[in-house]
Amino acid sequence: MEKMSNEKSTKHVVELFEAEYPELSKEFLQIQDEMYKMFAAKHMDYGLNNIALGGDIINNESDKKFSLTGLCIRLTDKISRLKNLLINGKNFVQGEGMEDTFIDIANYSIIGLLVGRNKWKK
Repeated sequence: MEKMSNEKSTKHVVELFEAEYPELSKEFLQIQDEMYKMFAAKHMDYGLNNIALGGDIINNESDKKFSLTGLCIRLTDKISRLKNLLINGKNFVQGEGMEDTFIDIANYSIIGLLVGRNKWKK
Protein backbone atom coordinates (compact mmCIF):
# COMPACT_ATOMS: atom_id res chain seq x y z
CA MET A 1 0.00 0.00 0.00
CA GLU A 2 2.81 2.41 0.91
CA LYS A 3 4.62 1.73 -2.38
CA MET A 4 1.47 2.56 -4.34
CA SER A 5 1.08 5.78 -2.37
CA ASN A 6 4.70 6.72 -3.07
CA GLU A 7 4.22 6.00 -6.78
CA LYS A 8 1.15 8.26 -6.89
CA SER A 9 3.02 10.95 -5.00
CA THR A 10 6.01 10.72 -7.33
CA LYS A 11 3.76 10.80 -10.39
CA HIS A 12 2.02 13.87 -9.00
CA VAL A 13 5.34 15.63 -8.37
CA VAL A 14 6.53 14.83 -11.90
CA GLU A 15 3.30 16.19 -13.39
CA LEU A 16 3.64 19.38 -11.34
CA PHE A 17 7.29 19.74 -12.31
CA GLU A 18 6.58 19.26 -16.02
CA ALA A 19 3.72 21.76 -15.88
CA GLU A 20 5.76 24.39 -14.03
CA TYR A 21 9.06 23.79 -15.85
CA PRO A 22 8.16 22.60 -19.37
CA GLU A 23 11.40 23.61 -21.09
CA LEU A 24 13.63 22.32 -18.28
CA SER A 25 11.82 18.98 -18.07
CA LYS A 26 11.86 18.51 -21.84
CA GLU A 27 15.59 19.24 -22.03
CA PHE A 28 16.32 16.94 -19.08
CA LEU A 29 14.59 14.06 -20.89
CA GLN A 30 16.49 14.93 -24.09
CA ILE A 31 19.79 14.77 -22.21
CA GLN A 32 18.81 11.42 -20.70
CA ASP A 33 18.17 10.13 -24.22
CA GLU A 34 21.60 11.39 -25.36
CA MET A 35 23.19 9.73 -22.33
CA TYR A 36 21.47 6.42 -23.05
CA LYS A 37 22.53 6.44 -26.71
CA MET A 38 26.12 7.21 -25.71
CA PHE A 39 26.01 4.46 -23.05
CA ALA A 40 24.62 1.93 -25.54
CA ALA A 41 27.21 2.77 -28.23
CA LYS A 42 30.15 2.63 -25.83
CA HIS A 43 28.84 -0.53 -24.18
CA MET A 44 28.66 -2.25 -27.56
CA ASP A 45 32.30 -1.25 -28.13
CA TYR A 46 33.59 -2.22 -24.67
CA GLY A 47 31.24 -4.94 -23.37
CA LEU A 48 30.68 -6.05 -19.78
CA ASN A 49 34.27 -7.00 -19.02
CA ASN A 50 35.48 -3.41 -19.28
CA ILE A 51 33.76 -2.72 -15.95
CA ALA A 52 33.86 -6.24 -14.48
CA LEU A 53 37.63 -6.39 -15.10
CA GLY A 54 37.49 -10.15 -15.53
CA GLY A 55 35.92 -10.69 -12.12
CA ASP A 56 32.60 -12.08 -10.96
CA ILE A 57 31.04 -8.85 -9.71
CA ILE A 58 27.65 -10.46 -9.17
CA ASN A 59 28.75 -13.24 -6.79
CA ASN A 60 32.07 -12.01 -5.41
CA GLU A 61 32.04 -8.94 -3.16
CA SER A 62 35.78 -8.24 -3.51
CA ASP A 63 35.47 -8.34 -7.33
CA LYS A 64 32.57 -5.90 -7.07
CA LYS A 65 34.62 -3.54 -4.85
CA PHE A 66 37.50 -3.74 -7.31
CA SER A 67 35.13 -2.83 -10.16
CA LEU A 68 33.65 0.07 -8.19
CA THR A 69 37.16 1.29 -7.36
CA GLY A 70 37.94 1.32 -11.08
CA LEU A 71 34.78 3.34 -11.69
CA CYS A 72 35.84 5.83 -9.01
CA ILE A 73 39.19 6.24 -10.73
CA ARG A 74 37.49 6.83 -14.08
CA LEU A 75 35.16 9.38 -12.49
CA THR A 76 38.14 11.14 -10.91
CA ASP A 77 39.82 11.28 -14.33
CA LYS A 78 36.69 12.78 -15.91
CA ILE A 79 36.29 15.33 -13.12
CA SER A 80 39.95 16.33 -13.48
CA ARG A 81 39.42 16.75 -17.21
CA LEU A 82 36.35 18.87 -16.58
CA LYS A 83 38.28 21.08 -14.15
CA ASN A 84 41.01 21.57 -16.75
CA LEU A 85 38.45 22.47 -19.42
CA LEU A 86 36.88 25.02 -17.09
CA ILE A 87 40.17 26.52 -15.88
CA ASN A 88 42.06 26.56 -19.17
CA GLY A 89 39.11 27.17 -21.46
CA LYS A 90 40.78 25.02 -24.10
CA ASN A 91 39.75 21.73 -25.60
CA PHE A 92 42.44 19.90 -27.54
CA VAL A 93 40.56 16.62 -28.20
CA GLN A 94 37.93 17.11 -30.88
CA GLY A 95 34.46 15.91 -29.93
CA GLU A 96 35.24 15.61 -26.22
CA GLY A 97 34.24 18.93 -24.73
CA MET A 98 32.47 19.78 -21.51
CA GLU A 99 29.11 18.33 -22.56
CA ASP A 100 30.64 14.98 -23.45
CA THR A 101 32.57 14.97 -20.19
CA PHE A 102 29.41 15.67 -18.17
CA ILE A 103 27.63 12.83 -20.00
CA ASP A 104 30.55 10.49 -19.28
CA ILE A 105 30.44 11.42 -15.58
CA ALA A 106 26.69 10.82 -15.43
CA ASN A 107 26.97 7.49 -17.26
CA TYR A 108 29.80 6.25 -15.04
CA SER A 109 27.64 7.13 -12.05
CA ILE A 110 24.76 5.09 -13.44
CA ILE A 111 27.13 2.21 -14.21
CA GLY A 112 28.18 2.34 -10.53
CA LEU A 113 24.52 1.99 -9.54
CA LEU A 114 24.08 -0.92 -11.95
CA VAL A 115 27.11 -2.68 -10.50
CA GLY A 116 25.97 -1.97 -6.94
CA ARG A 117 22.51 -3.36 -7.70
CA ASN A 118 23.97 -6.49 -9.34
CA LYS A 119 22.53 -5.56 -12.74
CA TRP A 120 25.82 -5.37 -14.66
CA LYS A 121 25.03 -8.48 -16.71
CA LYS A 122 23.23 -9.48 -19.90
